Amino acid sequence: MRKGYWVAHVNVQDQEIFAKYKEAAARPFARYGARFLVRAGQSDVREGELHPHTVVIEFPTFADALACYDDPDHLAAKAIRDPIADGDVVIVEGYDDAG
Repeated sequence: MRKGYWVAHVNVQDQEIFAKYKEAAARPFARYGARFLVRAGQSDVREGELHPHTVVIEFPTFADALACYDDPDHLAAKAIRDPIADGDVVIVEGYDDAG
């Protein structure tokens, strides 16, 4: 099975409240085997315009990535984040050149 990924570009206006989102989101992330590959580190946008923070989260499967996003605990955490952050999130299936 191919892995699943969340790719997000986010602009956060309140880091204190965002920390509460990260704390609340930790439970569903752990439940679905999330692993952060990129978490708002230094970046250099070479084409287009993006929000300043990029996050890439890997899940064991595409189905896990979808289920985590729709999990009631994640949606509750998202409700904490939504008033203080805007951005784009896409859930994508990983590439497997073996098949």
